[in-house]
Amino acid sequence: MQMVDVVVIGAGPAGTVAASYLKKQGYNVTILEKETFPRFQIGESLLPNCMTHLEESGLLDAVATRNFQKKTGAAFIKGEKRCEFFFSEQYTKGWTWTWQVKRADFDQTLAEATQAKGVDINFECEVTRVTCGPEQQELEYKDKEGNEHVITCKFIIDSSGYGRVLPRLFDLSKPSAFSPRGAIFSHLEDKDRSEKASNNIFVHSFDDNKSWIWAIPFSDGSTSVGIVGDKEKIMDMAENGGEKYKEFIRKFDDLNGRFENSELKFEPRHILGYSIGVKKMYGEGFVLSGNSTEFLDPIFSSGVTFATASGLLSAKMVDKHLKGEAVDWKTEYEDVIQKGIDVFRSYVSGWYNGDFQTIVFARDIHEDIKNQICSVLAGYVWDHSNPFVRKHDTILSTLAKVIRMKEQATL
Repeated sequence: MQMVDVVVIGAGPAGTVAASYLKKQGYNVTILEKETFPRFQIGESLLPNCMTHLEESGLLDAVATRNFQKKTGAAFIKGEKRCEFFFSEQYTKGWTWTWQVKRADFDQTLAEATQAKGVDINFECEVTRVTCGPEQQELEYKDKEGNEHVITCKFIIDSSGYGRVLPRLFDLSKPSAFSPRGAIFSHLEDKDRSEKASNNIFVHSFDDNKSWIWAIPFSDGSTSVGIVGDKEKIMDMAENGGEKYKEFIRKFDDLNGRFENSELKFEPRHILGYSIGVKKMYGEGFVLSGNSTEFLDPIFSSGVTFATASGLLSAKMVDKHLKGEAVDWKTEYEDVIQKGIDVFRSYVSGWYNGDFQTIVFARDIHEDIKNQICSVLAGYVWDHSNPFVRKHDTILSTLAKVIRMKEQATL
């Protein structure tokens, strides 16, 4: 029977950040990963705040060597209306740029860098049973040949993402409050784009705020293009090999024919009903991080940043716990992560109910307001000196109401 200090379930961004940080503190860490790498994943547009997490866990330099596409901002487009945010103009003093990445390459880079630090990563290993106690945790898993193994540890960090290992085994999942949505996507040739188009993510709103398109440029001349909408719309677009998806992105007016003659790098893929919540983020001998906690919606590219933020904070709390210090998991971990999730939840809701779009597509948006919103879009959702973080649950609806009244009065 193998014995280690910490077992991390999942080798994605949350798991590798957590494992790398703990290894740096001197712990014996093993990662159990169900899939083999490299593997395809969406969530390709990072936010500047995640650079801090990569740096603190010692993974930033490895990612920098890959020459991923630099991302300096985000653009929102709706017909003739357009609003661009540049991270260099944000309210919070933090990173002013990040990367846009093919997740297969990004995750592989993080995994290899984590292995180079001495963390043992076991790929194609499926966790089948977990028993937790005050001093020792026991995990059973099957390797790719179907052989069963047992590993014990002092603590478990579940970073299993969409696999949601412990939420599934311990019945911790709960439904999302959001309407069921889906996404269909592929990578397309995009070799003639401008430099400006290369350094931003582009979000095109349509269908009365209910649907939108992402365009995420990569450094190899290709671009990830996805459509998000209600489940029925996505299922319809996915039929017959995604023919309706292909036709839509080639003829959509706001894309200006950008992909009219582009070849797809792979046949369109789709996911449905991705939003999900969790009853609690910790328990005796374990903590959840990344998408094992909660996943909202891809509209503001928050997924990887929440993964790295929760991965890093969970590792810090485990370090404190293993040193014999008291940890208030509710206050020091769950409440902290939940506050960030709640901020983005307000903005996701504001996107789909139209409040956020009313603000960013207003005829005139005050510079200070724009800079404060920009910091939220950069992932600095724990900076409570920012009014658009501190008052997230009311400020969007209030400001949108004022803007609508003002614009109505000038008609």
